Amino acid sequence: MSTTIDESAAEEALGEAEFRERLRELPPSAKLVAKVLETDAPLSQGQLAEESLLPDRTVRYALNRLEESGLVGSRYSFHDARKQVYFLNN
Repeated sequence: MSTTIDESAAEEALGEAEFRERLRELPPSAKLVAKVLETDAPLSQGQLAEESLLPDRTVRYALNRLEESGLVGSRYSFHDARKQVYFLNN
């Protein structure tokens, strides 16, 4: 039996200091999207664009950067299975 921890599970359990350190390296748009998710998660990409007042393309870029850093997770929406909703992994 293996005792290794799955990498995605480790990323989900980020501490506050590690979360802030990873966020510090990202562009301002990603920081704004993270701040919006901090208060109103889970949100779809369209809802994030509406709440942050950023263009859709900028929100998409920010979400990609946040996902690459392991700061944001996604799942399909319970209300509309065609859409994904995003949430913070802290």
